Amino acid sequence: MADGFLKDNHHDKDDLDIFRQALSDVTPLKSTERSESKAPPPAPRPRQLEKDEARVKSELLNPLEDFAELETGEELLFLRSGIQKRYLTRLRRGHYSIRDNLDLHQMNEATAARALHEFIDESAVRGMGCVRIVHGKGLRSRKEPKLKAMTRRLLSRHPLVLAFASCRPVDGGTGAVSVLLKARKPAV
Repeated sequence: MADGFLKDNHHDKDDLDIFRQALSDVTPLKSTERSESKAPPPAPRPRQLEKDEARVKSELLNPLEDFAELETGEELLFLRSGIQKRYLTRLRRGHYSIRDNLDLHQMNEATAARALHEFIDESAVRGMGCVRIVHGKGLRSRKEPKLKAMTRRLLSRHPLVLAFASCRPVDGGTGAVSVLLKARKPAV
């Protein structure tokens, strides 16, 4: 081949002789046992966890636009079957005007239950679409807030109650509920 790809064996042999002659007075090192060690693989990175934690940090820096989104597990929420969820959302956000209030503080359970039933019935007859019941947070109760539990139980069973939700913090928070009522015609 004329294009230079053909190697000349004669030159290769001369080069090898020159190399050996140059290394003739070199003493080889004693062989040490070598290990075939590899660098340990990098530890796996929990990328989804890192993204989740970054999202939590950014959410903590952004204030809540709607306090109704904040749930602590102490809220009272109820929506009667067949009623659209938007009514509960509006109730939680305070979109309905409160037409009347009932404060159960200083009442025992039996008195509070009677007062609550009468208040709901009378409010529905008077056409009050939304009312507030202040039951308190039960801070002095030994186990659970008794009036709060009784209020939840009675309201969820009352046929004129369409929905109820704990109030916004400015309206009493988890110590009060806003109640959406079905209109009822007075008995003649």
